[in-house]
Amino acid sequence: MHKKLFIPGPVEVRPDVLAKMATPMIGHRSKDASALQRRISDKIRQLFYTDEAILLSTSSGSGLMEGAVRSCTLQRAAVFSVGAFGKRWWEMADANNVPADLFEVEWGQPTLPEQVDAVLATDRYDLITITHNETSTGIMNPVESIAAVVKKYPKVVFCMDAVSSMGGTKIEVDKLGVDVCITSTQKALGLPPGLAICSFSRKAVARAQQVPHRGYYLDLLSLYEYIQQKDYQYPSTPSLPHMFALDYQLDRILEEGLEARFARHADMAEYVRAWARRRFAIFAHRDHLSNTLTTISNTAGIDVAALNKALGERGYQISNGYGKMKDKTFRIAHMADCTLDEIKDLIGTIDDILK
Repeated sequence: MHKKLFIPGPVEVRPDVLAKMATPMIGHRSKDASALQRRISDKIRQLFYTDEAILLSTSSGSGLMEGAVRSCTLQRAAVFSVGAFGKRWWEMADANNVPADLFEVEWGQPTLPEQVDAVLATDRYDLITITHNETSTGIMNPVESIAAVVKKYPKVVFCMDAVSSMGGTKIEVDKLGVDVCITSTQKALGLPPGLAICSFSRKAVARAQQVPHRGYYLDLLSLYEYIQQKDYQYPSTPSLPHMFALDYQLDRILEEGLEARFARHADMAEYVRAWARRRFAIFAHRDHLSNTLTTISNTAGIDVAALNKALGERGYQISNGYGKMKDKTFRIAHMADCTLDEIKDLIGTIDDILK
């Protein structure tokens, strides 16, 4: 039996979207491939609220995260972490011999603008990484106020992980001044995993041109220059099946309407939060809650694994807590093409099992 996924990714994918991945292959150096990749980029710009270049990578979002910190750090990177995936950016920098410092907060707390200001005021850093939405803790960072601080430091390249939020909440990339904004397909975009996407600003291009050792496959400047010179071609063979599905899904997203999509995500989030407050407690800081996933404190001391097993028998799956938060928390995702009615069905089923 297929279990309907309410986990932080991969998400449920609609059958019509999945079917697009079975589109017959075309040559990846053909004019049709260029046209496909150009169409995707134009639609992604609408979703990202950006006029900057769009890069596609046959990798997970982690690939572009590694590419960004390696390609655009000349001096030193300041990595701000609110959970497991924020820390991953520092681990990538360290593994690539990129000078970087890690600034962590207690899990469940956000990165605050004054923290960013204090770090950047030292003038030690020329790149900053921020996690927009952290799936381990359910935090959605206050990126508008953080962005206002980063704008005070024009030499700093601003990188943001929006892997689990882009397509599920409004992120105005150009207005925020984000230079490299990264997402991937298996979260709020509602596709299978395997393709990552980022915006790449002119400022990021200029910085990458100064960095001597940017790697090879994940060299963002190489991707950028290739699509400029070769009319939306990529240096290595891309995942065309993902691109066929993404092209189709972006039409669906734009047809739904971005504001309507974001409102649907907010409604689902609020329903889960209200239930979690009644029966348990919400783990993340109340003023900084994710619109795509809720991390719930296991205040009732339930057996999360047993709950998930019982849910599985009824055709549903949620997620245990991540890492050190396993069994202390559990997580319910409400993103992509999920509907409020589906969330109500899930919550009703959990209530039925727990009684």
